[in-house]
Amino acid sequence: MLAPLAQAHATAPTPERMREAAQRFEAQVFAQLLQPAFESLGQGGFGGGAAEAQWRPMLVEGFAAAAARAGRGIGLQNMVLRHMIRLQELSSSNQENRP
Repeated sequence: MLAPLAQAHATAPTPERMREAAQRFEAQVFAQLLQPAFESLGQGGFGGGAAEAQWRPMLVEGFAAAAARAGRGIGLQNMVLRHMIRLQELSSSNQENRP
């Protein structure tokens, strides 16, 4: 069995997985920022009733996810990705410098 640190190092995230995580994070933040804008529309914009109230947050999350995928979000994705890469590099260099 691998030691926890060795196991974490062996399963280090790939650049693609980190990009996806950064994109999902941006979509979540963007959805939270969009939510009040959609609430200000009031009921009836999407058919009204309880169903609209239930499904509207999912619609907003879908809009935010699509915007983040298209690179039209709020600009967090690249900043978060750079920070994740920097942390991974620091972790790798710390692992290499260990006796």
